[in-house]
Amino acid sequence: MKLKSSEPFWLVKNGIIASYPSVKQDLETDILIVGGGITGSLMAHQCIQDGYRVILTDRREIAHGSTSASTSMLQYEIDTPLYRLIDMIGEEGAVTSYQACFEAIGHLGEIAASVRSHCGFEAKQSLYFAAFKKDLPWLEQEFEARHKYGFPVHWLSEEVILSEYEMHHAYGGILSEQGASVDIFRLTHDLLQHNIAKGLQVYDQTNIEEVRYKRNGIEARTEYGTKIKARKIVYCNGYESTETIKESFVRLLSTYALVGECFEADEGNTLKDTLFWNTADPYLYMRTTDDNRLLIGGGDEDFVNAQKRDHLIPAKEAKLRKQLERLMPDYELRTDFTWAGTFGATKDGLPYIGTHPDFKNAYFVLGFGGNGITFSVTGMQMLSAYLKGQHHPLNHFFRFRR
Repeated sequence: MKLKSSEPFWLVKNGIIASYPSVKQDLETDILIVGGGITGSLMAHQCIQDGYRVILTDRREIAHGSTSASTSMLQYEIDTPLYRLIDMIGEEGAVTSYQACFEAIGHLGEIAASVRSHCGFEAKQSLYFAAFKKDLPWLEQEFEARHKYGFPVHWLSEEVILSEYEMHHAYGGILSEQGASVDIFRLTHDLLQHNIAKGLQVYDQTNIEEVRYKRNGIEARTEYGTKIKARKIVYCNGYESTETIKESFVRLLSTYALVGECFEADEGNTLKDTLFWNTADPYLYMRTTDDNRLLIGGGDEDFVNAQKRDHLIPAKEAKLRKQLERLMPDYELRTDFTWAGTFGATKDGLPYIGTHPDFKNAYFVLGFGGNGITFSVTGMQMLSAYLKGQHHPLNHFFRFRR
C-alpha cells in the first residue's frame, strides 16, 4: 500500500530542525513578536540588528503555520496587476509597492547568505502566462505598464512558450527577470538560530491569551498564567490576526499544492530555471524544487474550517494533475506529497503593515496574498522605521482602514 503524505513537503523534507521551550516564567523585553513563521523571524532579525531585546512566541511549533504550507515562490508581481493597482490606489502607491517587492527578492537572498542558511535560495525568472485567449488584451496591457516603469520584462508569444517550455495552451505571457525560489521553512529556523546566538529568546507551544495595552507598553498573559511585559508588541500571525482585530479586513482562502517526482532532470528540465503562474481565477502556479521535484498549486477556495479544507485534498490533487496534463501532456509526474494551507487575500492585493487605532503600542506585519514573503521583507524596513519614530513611504498604502 502506497500512502502519500498529507503533511506539507517542507515539514517532511526538513524534519525537526530545532526545538524551542514554552514560557515557564514571567519575562520582560523591549519587543514581543507574536508569530514564529517567516514574517516573525524576519522581524526578529531586524529588531536584533537594531539593538533591541526581543522575545518571539508562537502558539504552535515554530514555522508550522502558513510558513510550512508555503510554495516559497518569490515574485515581485502582486496579485493585483500593476495597471489595475494604479487605477485603484494611484501611480505612486502602485509603482512603489511593485518596486519594493522587486527589491525584496534580492534583499532576502542577501539575508539568507548573511546567516549562512541552507535554504537553497536560487534566483529564477518568472513567467505569467495567459490561460485563455480572452486574457491576452489585458495581459499585454500589464506588460506595457511594467515596461513603462522600468521592470525587466519580455513578451513571449504562444509559439515561443511552446518551444522553450513545451507548454501547451499558454497563449502568450510576460517573462520577468526577477524571481527566486527558496525553502522558507528552513530559512525561518536558520534566521532564528542565528539570532538566538545574539540574544533572541524564542518560545513555541505558548499561546498569548490576553494582551493589556498600557500607556508605556503592553502586558501579555500566556495560557500558562505567565506574563510577558514589553515596550511594543508586533503581531506577525497572518490570518490568525482576525482573532485579534474584530473587523472585516481580509478574506480567508484555502489553497492546495502537490509535490511529485519528475523525470526530466537527467535530460534537462525545461521548467527548472523559471517560476510559472497563469491568469486563471484561481490561478495555477508551478516551480521545481532543489531536489528536482515539481511543485504545483492552486484550486483556491473560501476557507470555512480546517476539516473541510483538508477533506478536499484528494479532489484538488486530481484537478491539479489534470491541469498539468493539459499544459504538458508529455510531462511524467508521480505525486509524493499533497497538502492544503490557509492564507488571506485583501481587496487590493496589498498587505497590512503598521499601527491600528484600536491597539496602543502595537504594530502589525501581515503580508497577505501571494507576496507574503516579499511583503515581509519590506515590513522589516517599515517596522525598523516605526520603532525609531520615522516615516516610511508605503505607510499610507499599507495602512488599516484604507
